[in-house]
Amino acid sequence: MIGTLMNNGSHILIVDDDLDLCHMLALLLSRAGYATQVSHDGEDALRLGRQRLPDALLLDVKMPGMDGLEVLNSFKKLDPDLPVILITAHASIAGSVAAVKAGAFDYLAKPFEHREVLRLVRRALAERERQRRVCLPLGETPQDARLREIMGPSSAVSRIICELNLVAGSEFNVVVQGETGAGKELVARAIHQRSRRAKGPFVPVDCGAIPETLIESELFGYQKGAFTGADRPKPGKFEASQGGTLFLDEIANLPLAAQAKLLRVLQDKACCRLGATRPVPIDTRLVAAANKNLHELATAGLLREDLYFRLNEFSITVPPLRERKDDIPYLAKRFLDITNRELNKAVKGFSESCLEALFAYNWPGNVRQLRSVIRRAVLVADDLVTERHLDIKRTPVPGLAFTPKVQGEPWLELPLKEIVRRSVFSVEKEVLTEALKYTSGNKSKAARLLHIDYKTIHTKIKQFGLI
Repeated sequence: MIGTLMNNGSHILIVDDDLDLCHMLALLLSRAGYATQVSHDGEDALRLGRQRLPDALLLDVKMPGMDGLEVLNSFKKLDPDLPVILITAHASIAGSVAAVKAGAFDYLAKPFEHREVLRLVRRALAERERQRRVCLPLGETPQDARLREIMGPSSAVSRIICELNLVAGSEFNVVVQGETGAGKELVARAIHQRSRRAKGPFVPVDCGAIPETLIESELFGYQKGAFTGADRPKPGKFEASQGGTLFLDEIANLPLAAQAKLLRVLQDKACCRLGATRPVPIDTRLVAAANKNLHELATAGLLREDLYFRLNEFSITVPPLRERKDDIPYLAKRFLDITNRELNKAVKGFSESCLEALFAYNWPGNVRQLRSVIRRAVLVADDLVTERHLDIKRTPVPGLAFTPKVQGEPWLELPLKEIVRRSVFSVEKEVLTEALKYTSGNKSKAARLLHIDYKTIHTKIKQFGLI
């Protein structure tokens, strides 16, 4: 049951089977400027918590169904740092010790004064803020906490933070790999912000958005008269990023001629403008991003191997959203809050069916697509975002959604071994066909989806005549 929900203030969830007590606490906290939600049983409280994690939890110990300690343990799995204030009818030293052991921040003994409630809530929220700012998990800095706030709380994001912190202080070139919309530029910016070059410029270049005839002049610059229309000298992106970081997004789109010049710049630490005879010393760090496997491209001859080895001094992979679904409810709520503020709306959260649909969808456009979907949903929703507000269709994952057949002779006339061989052939071919359709012909993605290596999928494609 949802109670008063305000747009400003910290969010407090009140859980008690006493309706009058819930109403009184909600009124008290709302008047103090806090946003409140109330629930009268543990299962409903967890449902609300999954829709929107509170900043603090007021929780009765004795309730029908799930008791307070069970609810506390479940919420701690959602958010280990959540401050929980237990409400108990009996104040005792043993009770306080048991509450603290269970992971509670503190406890309130009935009957209690209003001032005591407000004092404990303020303390709990202050501790929550202190943990966020000072005692960050795994020794994280406020910068790390900000990145986690943007990308999500999953273990995959924790790994990314550890890896970028490991390499940020060095001068290593870094390759960031991941699908479009997964957050590669966020990682590249985070590396720059943590490096000794943080005060220098961060210069992003989308290699796929620049025409092939202009890529060299964009990267390396040109002198006056270098070509028709060059009526004045212009520095390139390498010079523009002096003392900072140059971020080459979708580097696999660079033509081979530009790759050769890029390799020369990396080797010589100097750049020669088009039409110039004297090189300019370059002091910049390179972070490259790709939505394809660069090693596979280098093996296939689409990327110079020597350039790949020069770039890939350290590699970070940003997994697609469908492989870190723990981030989906958090990111969806974050985008909902941002859009609420932008549109001056008060959409409260997501229905159960909506959350199920968000989890079931495969998100080919990753976080960027999720943001667009949530923004549109908040625009058209009134109270809660439901599945009908989502501009997505559930995408079936390819599998054995067919009946294997033995081709040719009637199967009863064949030996068992031959029946099995032909059935396996038929199944493999159909699965591979479906996987390639699902990935729009991307062999690397299909191989990962089927948990086979790139060489094996090429062999199978030739074997089944799917080229």
